[in-house]
Amino acid sequence: ASLASLTRGTGPKVVRGDPAGKVQSVSHVAHHHHIEAPTISVSDSSLKFTHVLYNLSPAELYEQAIKYEKGSFITSTGALATLSGAKTGRSPRDKRVVIDDTTQDELWWGKGSPNIEMDEHAFMVNRERAVDYLNSLDKVKLSVQLDNWVGDRCIRPTPEELENFGTPDFTIYNAGQFPCNRYTHYMTSSTSIDLNLARREMVILGTQYAGEMKKGLFSVMHYLMPMRQILSLHSGCNMGKDGDVALFFGLSGTGKTTLSTDHNRYLIGDDEHCWSDNGVSNIEGGCYAKCIDLSREKEPDIWNAIKFGTGEILLLENVVFDEHTREVDYGDKSVTENTRAAYPIEYIPNAKIPCVGPHPKNVILLACDAFGVLPPVSKLSLAQTMYHFISGYTALVAGTEDGIKEPTATFSACFGAAFIMLHPTKYAAMLAEKMQKHGATGWLVNTGWSGGSYGSGNRIKLPYTRKIIDAIHSGSLLNATYHKTEVFGLDIPTEIEGVPSEILRPENTWADKKAYKETLLKLAGLFKKNFETFTNYKIGKDNKLTEEILAAGPNF
Repeated sequence: ASLASLTRGTGPKVVRGDPAGKVQSVSHVAHHHHIEAPTISVSDSSLKFTHVLYNLSPAELYEQAIKYEKGSFITSTGALATLSGAKTGRSPRDKRVVIDDTTQDELWWGKGSPNIEMDEHAFMVNRERAVDYLNSLDKVKLSVQLDNWVGDRCIRPTPEELENFGTPDFTIYNAGQFPCNRYTHYMTSSTSIDLNLARREMVILGTQYAGEMKKGLFSVMHYLMPMRQILSLHSGCNMGKDGDVALFFGLSGTGKTTLSTDHNRYLIGDDEHCWSDNGVSNIEGGCYAKCIDLSREKEPDIWNAIKFGTGEILLLENVVFDEHTREVDYGDKSVTENTRAAYPIEYIPNAKIPCVGPHPKNVILLACDAFGVLPPVSKLSLAQTMYHFISGYTALVAGTEDGIKEPTATFSACFGAAFIMLHPTKYAAMLAEKMQKHGATGWLVNTGWSGGSYGSGNRIKLPYTRKIIDAIHSGSLLNATYHKTEVFGLDIPTEIEGVPSEILRPENTWADKKAYKETLLKLAGLFKKNFETFTNYKIGKDNKLTEEILAAGPNF
């Protein structure tokens, strides 16, 4: 009944049901340990029976949370509200990956990489610490779920699938309530999220934030899927009534969720997808959406999804609610601005079930350009798509982070640098190959400023951006007349129905043409500086493809 095997070399031993009558088998395990005299001796906690709560139903999970999880409450809509403790967001600087003979060559290490190394010994120290902590508990929840190689919001298997599930492909030891030892080699705080790809295990210590499990598994997918010639994508995805699929890439604040959620189209997913030889599919079984300032008027689908339903659990993380009525105040930021709602995708009215679709026709890269020099929409060549996909650009404005006083460019490779495992050019090459094979078109859409930078210009109106996206979906934008811009060399349409033609060319909207040119060159310089990280990496046997990508960037 211990979570540890005899030498703690393998995954948990699962015992279902009432522990009564099973105690004898526990002493047998301890006796067996004594006879074999393993090199690693056991602690008292490994001899104690731990009641494993195996794949509980939503109702059972609610009961366990209310009874035993401090800080858990049921809100007025029936959603379960809980707190994640001191950590209210991901801790990317505390994420570690075991470096070995295989990962040393396969993974992206060094400058710009999210992968921070640890060795096998340090991983096993943290794994042992997590197992000891879990064995000290009276009850441990064990959940068997599916990711899409067939998170927080994985895909719940059917009873039939559970019967023949076999040995899990991946095991997470989530001991988030217990800290790691800060004096363990490679540790820099009391939090650590450790991936061991050879053992197919993840250990979580010192953080209860649900997003660590979700994005930890997403990192695993970013490693495993390309090995199978499947492209893992940090994107939104929807499908039209005629089966045309669009992918939406974009960092926080660019409008990825808003624009991919379209009542005239089916939602395949809002965050994590795979593109295989069969088309696209959602990795997750639901959504883990930000819910700060959520309202019925702005986001009716998410608002209506936050309820207790049959067959699934609904979770609210770090929200504040009325002590008596239990009504949630989504505008309250006293705990964190990163409040979250996790809900099944079936709760979205226009969700496509199952969450799969044919090959994408459009790949839309979203940027909130606070410098105000990128056009509202540009049609990209294949090389330009790869360049801007690898760059992953948006801009922060005053108020988004402490100390931000003017527009600040930020770049995140593949629009998800914190989760990728391989070098960004590998994902870009796979994206280009699939786009070319299936005839997909790349687009760069600026949802940011026009007529000047942040503070002097104006944010491009959402109805205009929606008209642009509609024209992309309908295919009418493919037949437009185009004009090439200077410096970035982008193809911009001369007119789009429902969008003022003057805003399509950024220089037309700036009163000060000299300031426009200076700002354009400044942003181009930032792009070039950022891309220096990737210039020494060759794609293929020769350097031709890498040179094509470099040539697709700004020239001045």
